[in-house]
Amino acid sequence: MPKKIDPAVKERAVRLVLEHQGEYPSLFAAVTSVAKQQRLGVESLRRWVNQALVDGGERRGATTEELAEIKELKAKVRRLEEDLEIAKKASIFFAGELDPRGR
Repeated sequence: MPKKIDPAVKERAVRLVLEHQGEYPSLFAAVTSVAKQQRLGVESLRRWVNQALVDGGERRGATTEELAEIKELKAKVRRLEEDLEIAKKASIFFAGELDPRGR
């Protein structure tokens, strides 16, 4: 189970990367340095920075709000598919109950 990181820690780490990005040869080098200083995973910080760039319009991709909406819609579709499956089974059951040949 992934551990929860305090949003303030995330914000601070992302801000540090973006503020000091010019001091490093690449964005990844800045991420690696800040991750080491803040005792965070490099990959986690890299994803946070990329998402911050998307949210800020500096990079293409789905924003945090869009990702939340997608997640919500997928859950809704899953629930509706389960409801549909139940309704199909119920209709088959009741159709069999009404069939006079089955008695």
